[in-house]
Parts: sequence; structure tokens; C-alpha cells
Amino acid sequence: MDSSSPAPEPRRNRRPKKRELWCPAHPEQRVEGNGQKYFLHLLTPEQLKARGMSEKKAKLVIQAYPVLVLSSEWLEELFCPACGTLRWCHVVKHDRILHTVRWAPRELWEQVAHVDPIVSNPTVSEYTRREARRHTRKRADGKAIFDRF
Repeated sequence: MDSSSPAPEPRRNRRPKKRELWCPAHPEQRVEGNGQKYFLHLLTPEQLKARGMSEKKAKLVIQAYPVLVLSSEWLEELFCPACGTLRWCHVVKHDRILHTVRWAPRELWEQVAHVDPIVSNPTVSEYTRREARRHTRKRADGKAIFDRF
């Protein structure tokens, strides 16, 4: 081969990169979640100031948009294989791939529209609600209902 010819360019990978979400308890473990995202809504200038906006600009934004929906912050249920559990997490998007994940405090649910974590879903019957918790009930001897031995 002739040494004066340029080297061929590497092929471009067209497959998009997945977002990288890491468990807050196990920083080396990726967490997965494809559930519904509950975006945060801001109603007061103080909430904007807490995110780094000046007081004057925060008041102008809230006057223009009484309810400001943050497209870069949401609550999502994520699964960590190391923990073995599904947990609600507060996800902050920095760019297309990089995200910050932390456990969602109960106060953040107050900033989500149309969701009240205290009140159960009124469309679910009492029987369905009781049966969904069936796996957590114990027998008289202290073992779970579904333990055989």
C-alpha cells in the first residue's frame, strides 16, 4: 500500500447512546427504568431561586408562566440490580447522556401535578388494593404466607 494515501476514517457508530443512570447507593451500578416520568412543576419564585436563578428573573418568569414545568427534572421509578429493589428517584438531566440520580424525598411529590402520594387511587377497588399487599402479610408463626417450610 502506498504510504502517501490517507488512512481510512473510522466508521461512524449510528446507534444512539443510552442515558447513563447510576445508583445513589452503589455508584458503580447502572440502574434501569422505562417507567413513566413525573416532571416537576414550579409555582413560586423561591423554587426557582433554589435552582440558581436570580430573584428578579424568577419573579418575571413566574409572572409570565404561573406553572413552569421543568423538562430537565423528573421523578422516575428505577431498578438497581445491586439493591434488588425498585425505588423512586429524582433525576436531573444535564445533557443527552449525563444525568444525576438521587433518592426522591417525599416533598418533591408536592411539585408533581395530578399526583397525591398520600391518597390512594380512587379507581382501584379495596379488594385489589388488599390483594396487592398480600405478599407482605405474615402467618401466625411469623413466616410469610407463601413460605412452604
